[in-house]
Amino acid sequence: MTPPFFRLSHRRDRPNRGGENGFTLLEMLVVIAIIGLLMAIVGPQVLKQLENAKTHTAKIQVLQTENALQVFQTDVGRYPTQAEGLAALTTAPPGVSGWNGPYSKPVPLDPWGHPYHYLSPGKHGEIDIYSLGSDNAEGGTGSAADIGNWQNAPSG
Repeated sequence: MTPPFFRLSHRRDRPNRGGENGFTLLEMLVVIAIIGLLMAIVGPQVLKQLENAKTHTAKIQVLQTENALQVFQTDVGRYPTQAEGLAALTTAPPGVSGWNGPYSKPVPLDPWGHPYHYLSPGKHGEIDIYSLGSDNAEGGTGSAADIGNWQNAPSG
């Protein structure tokens, strides 16, 4: 004989539906409505945090590239020219003495999939390294704002 806690029993307050167990349409609609409500509340916050993370990642990558360029400048006596670009951090430019690299891994694309920009001489200092943000156009606000090494400079 099977102990009572192992027996399967039907609910006594409902008539037997011929072995058909499951959720009613109303129960499914309630669950879908709850999920939709949660997504409406939580979704925008998650997307905002994702954009903040991309902006923070771009700032870190700009600083890392600037540090690699400073080591290049220490070894070679100058920053890479505009024509040499950021590729000079990974491959010795022709005719450059003192190059002791590679100074970094290949410079990655910015978090929005665009290459970082490099100006030598820069508009804001000796060199400018920057991303144009999510819109890949100058200016902008929020995630579309430009992110450059001049913004990370300590203020005195």
